[in-house]
Amino acid sequence: MDLGIAGKVALVCGASRGIAFAAAEEFAREGCTLVICSRDAASVSSAKAKLEALGASVTAIVADLGTEAGIADVIAQTMAAHGRVDILVANTGGPPTGAAMSHSWEAWAQASELLLRSVVELTRAFVPGMRERKWGRVVSITSLAVKRPQGSLVLSNSLRAAVTGYLRTLADEVAGDGVTVNSVLPGFTATERLDALASATSTRTGQSRESVFDAWTAETPVGRLGRPDELAAVIAFLCSARAGFMTGQAVLVDGGAVHSLL
Repeated sequence: MDLGIAGKVALVCGASRGIAFAAAEEFAREGCTLVICSRDAASVSSAKAKLEALGASVTAIVADLGTEAGIADVIAQTMAAHGRVDILVANTGGPPTGAAMSHSWEAWAQASELLLRSVVELTRAFVPGMRERKWGRVVSITSLAVKRPQGSLVLSNSLRAAVTGYLRTLADEVAGDGVTVNSVLPGFTATERLDALASATSTRTGQSRESVFDAWTAETPVGRLGRPDELAAVIAFLCSARAGFMTGQAVLVDGGAVHSLL
């Protein structure tokens, strides 16, 4: 299927691995010009090589989106290289685990910088240009925790909900200019982040890692974990020319794990 985005400039954040890397692969196959970023220099360099092997033009940026300087660096390098972004996929690593009252305010502030500020600042930088050109796509990768908060993930539960509220408000404001804004809510997906959460859960509860994964699989009606490429396919569609009438949505891709009509 031709998604109609060949030649578009796509900035995919945190794209050295996992769901965001799989999304970058989809954009590469569709003929997009890519900008990818990660705080891990070796990983982002490896990702760049893999994407270039698919025929894509790739700019790789080493930056920490959990810092003001890192956000500013991604914006500056992207604009210097291409002068615009047509597709923005906002994504970062997850914050530390912990119960509701376990974190200091410093930890809350750091998580807010990572999850919320990065999305706000990146959209403030790139969405005005999308509006001027009368075309643009914004997708944020969040979590099923937006719809079903998870135990011992209070920072993620709270701040990803804040991101969702921000994006829903933004979607209404820019829809008339041909810019769509959506979020994708992954369920239990086989990524390094899920591995880390399994280890944290095992340490906290005394369960084995295998039993933690078994429990997540049992919560998912399709009977297995998701694959990054399955999330990537949804992200690519939301960023396509074909999805111009779909905006303001928080799209669950969770194998049916969240039982909700809303």
